[in-house]
Amino acid sequence: MRDAADGLEVYLVGGAVRDRLLGLAVQDRDWVVVGCSVARMVARGFKPVGEDFPVFLHPHSGEQYALARRERKTAKGYRGFAVFSDPNITLQQDLQRRDLTINAIAQDGHGNLIDPFGGRDDIKSRTLKHVCAAFSEDPVRVLRVARFAARFGDLGFSVHPTTQALMARMVADGEVDALQAERVWRELHTAMRESATARFIAQLRRCGALAKILPEVDALFGVPQPAKHHPEIDTGRHILLALAAAHRLSDDPRVIFAVLTHDLGKALTPQHALPSHHGHEQAGLQPVHAMCERLRAPQKYRQLSRLVCQYHLHHHRMPSLKPATVLDLLQQLDAFRQPDNVRLFSLCCVADLRGRSGMENLDCPQAALFGEYHRAAAAIDAAAIAEQLQDGARIKKELAKQRIAAITAVKNQALASV
Repeated sequence: MRDAADGLEVYLVGGAVRDRLLGLAVQDRDWVVVGCSVARMVARGFKPVGEDFPVFLHPHSGEQYALARRERKTAKGYRGFAVFSDPNITLQQDLQRRDLTINAIAQDGHGNLIDPFGGRDDIKSRTLKHVCAAFSEDPVRVLRVARFAARFGDLGFSVHPTTQALMARMVADGEVDALQAERVWRELHTAMRESATARFIAQLRRCGALAKILPEVDALFGVPQPAKHHPEIDTGRHILLALAAAHRLSDDPRVIFAVLTHDLGKALTPQHALPSHHGHEQAGLQPVHAMCERLRAPQKYRQLSRLVCQYHLHHHRMPSLKPATVLDLLQQLDAFRQPDNVRLFSLCCVADLRGRSGMENLDCPQAALFGEYHRAAAAIDAAAIAEQLQDGARIKKELAKQRIAAITAVKNQALASV
């Protein structure tokens, strides 16, 4: 059976080529088609999906095929481009519009590599370097470089000094100011899923973009904490350590985001009160809300980040909390209807405790104790109480009473075993 792409001048491009050269598993394959038109692609059964430029899905494999194209800057921001695609555009012209040299390598149907910008050499030297000066026309590339620096940091990749300087100039020129919330969230979310959020944040800060994109996080750097509890002292450094700890504990991006935002209130501590941060949990709720609003973060991210910000010290003090306070925390977490919230909350709090210099493997019995409290309180038969009392106020009061008693029993047992 004849393939829809037979007879076309087709090249494998981008991440598939790069990852194969790095010895990594190839997740997705993208193709560029040279010397072809939209009408010819449609006639072969390709399904158009691109809104701004001609991109198609293969009728059988579903893989993405794009016509070779060029771009011209028309306004600030990542949408400020005019895209040109016609059969006369060459493969090199298409590759030249790409962000990094390691992403500007193509492979033909015989396995031959086309590498006009030295991407293979940069893969060998573990260098992230822009293809050409047009890099500065798209602010999303600042985010992408930060994400690639994060993703490939373990492989030894670093940003080339000229690219670092170019990104800093983009920030200074206000190009990053044109980034839209949806795109910032998309790149941040990808970084959180790729287990390298700390490096992503550090790279954005290195070029000055963090202050523009996540000013609430950037404000934490340089804010001191008591050395007794935080040997790393700097709050921004603590956040990076806590993010690394969170990735060792969980691959859930909700956990990562909540850890990223849990100490935002420390940036608001009055100068005269430093290095103490009394009340930073409550103070942090406003910047958490502002950051979530600006990024248009999904509701499930907002909820967990707010709860971790407000109550993470409750978790740290779990052995000394009053049973009634424990029950209130469980209710704030909606733990009896959404029991997994207890696990997610505890993961965030453990990451916070381990996000300190020299404490990466700290034992955190608070999480196990909180789990026991939850199981004991959840075991109380609410339906039986409701059937017996049949009055809303009395049911609520009796249910709370029995749950507090159950938590108290667990607490007394824990104290007796110490």
